[in-house]
Amino acid sequence: MSHVNAPKSAAALYSSLLLLQSCIGANAFRQGKSVHHRAIITSSASSPPDLHLSTKLVMFYSHFGDVAAARAVFDGMPHRSVVSWTTMVSGYAKNSRPQEALELFALMHRSGARPNQFTFGSTARACAGARCARSGEQVHACAAKGRHAGDMFVQSALMDMHLRCGSVGDAMRLFAEMERKDLVSWNALMRGFVEREHCSDALGLFASMLRDGMLPDHFTFGSALKACGAISVLFNVELIHTCIIKLGYWDEKVATASLIDSYAKCRSLSSARVIYDSMCEPDLVSSTALISGYSMDRNYSDDAMKLFCKIHRKGLRIDGILLSSLLGVCANVTSVKFGTQIHAYMHKKQPMGDLALDNALVDMYAKSGEYLDSRRAFDEMPSRNVISWTSLITACAQHGFGEDAVTLFARMEEDGVKPNDVTFLSLLSACSHSGMMNKGMEYFTSMMSKYGIDPRAKHYSSAIDLLARGGQLEDAWMLLQKTNTECKSSMYGAMLGACKVHGNMPLGETAAKNLFSIDPESSVNYAVLANMYAESCLWEDAQRTRKLLAETSKGKEVGFSVI
Repeated sequence: MSHVNAPKSAAALYSSLLLLQSCIGANAFRQGKSVHHRAIITSSASSPPDLHLSTKLVMFYSHFGDVAAARAVFDGMPHRSVVSWTTMVSGYAKNSRPQEALELFALMHRSGARPNQFTFGSTARACAGARCARSGEQVHACAAKGRHAGDMFVQSALMDMHLRCGSVGDAMRLFAEMERKDLVSWNALMRGFVEREHCSDALGLFASMLRDGMLPDHFTFGSALKACGAISVLFNVELIHTCIIKLGYWDEKVATASLIDSYAKCRSLSSARVIYDSMCEPDLVSSTALISGYSMDRNYSDDAMKLFCKIHRKGLRIDGILLSSLLGVCANVTSVKFGTQIHAYMHKKQPMGDLALDNALVDMYAKSGEYLDSRRAFDEMPSRNVISWTSLITACAQHGFGEDAVTLFARMEEDGVKPNDVTFLSLLSACSHSGMMNKGMEYFTSMMSKYGIDPRAKHYSSAIDLLARGGQLEDAWMLLQKTNTECKSSMYGAMLGACKVHGNMPLGETAAKNLFSIDPESSVNYAVLANMYAESCLWEDAQRTRKLLAETSKGKEVGFSVI
């Protein structure tokens, strides 16, 4: 990149500045580069680069993501203003280069240039992007020492930074210290609460905002509705829906899509569909929200498929997120025929390498009983993460291929992918159903010792089931007694089932009594114990247990076919 020399006349300089601004507004990168080259040609070799034009060029290249060209222009400037420094720091922050932004801010500090409120805002954004709480605290300290400590723009940026770095307490303290709070501040804190899964706090903040007389906008409603959807409170969704209508945000696509998503997550899919049908031009976000809602309820699987066909006929844009939701629908209802059609559509229309979509495809084939197709889809993936490996290991467990699950896990470790708690749950299940007791217990031990994963109730249940199926009933009982978790019904259930298989009446009776106290209305436990007594020819005990079944439980549920 050549140095930018000042144009010969003020008119030429003014013209170049206007042209660059118009190129930014019109997203015309090629025309902007032409302006840059003309400025170089018409400049005088002896004149230094013009400060305003160079700064505008840094802004121009940063806007189009060419931070290398922006930095080359910046480095060629003999003199830099605070605007120049801020523009370059902002360029790095906006283009996901937070480390370079922080390094440049440190260089600015050493050069003696005094940052303004926009410099602090961009640097705080860089700290948030890097998830670097320590750097964020240093930037906060610099802002507090200067004259911009009370600036609302700086305070909002710092608050957002603390939230993204996980310091919810620091963000709340900063918000409480603000003398004046604008809508940006309220929105930043509310969005941060939702992202950190403090959804009740987000709704409480929304109520406080209304009490303070601050009118929300469509971004506020988006965060509030996301919080409602996360905790599934339908009444709150309806109240916010009323506010949206009264304040005239009904036509805002952000608010409408958020309403559809929240109603869907609260299982009010009919309301979500009414809102969707009322939209003049449903977009990709609203369509995805509705189909994602349908994927959570198998009763709406036909509606999801019909909606996709309607979207396709209209020629609306379809992305990987929508297709992933649709594959989830196919997996729930084991509709492999429609899932195969989606797979064919993916090959024709979707770019390769969408990891989430590829994972959804593996899961769909596995849940539809097509293990070989699931394996083939996995093998064709250009890259894999822990979800990819876990999905296929789960498929192996579901289809009785325990040895394949063990082999896959070994490959997963060789590839350097760290397993999660779900991976081990699937491994334990695979080993349990394939009679690999010793191997399964090795995994249970390594989960804690090697990977530092604390077992949940389901892990203990699987380990107890593993030992019990292998005939190690005493070891299984000892492990059950050692667990500190309160939810032990599944563990006692595994013990009771194993005791029936191996004919261990004393342990079976103890497990059953514990189950009766935990869940007295469950008919299965009474039935299993009664059958145990019957197989041991203890007819009086069997009859007494059957009588308890009739008196205490809701009765044995009648079997039915899913077809």
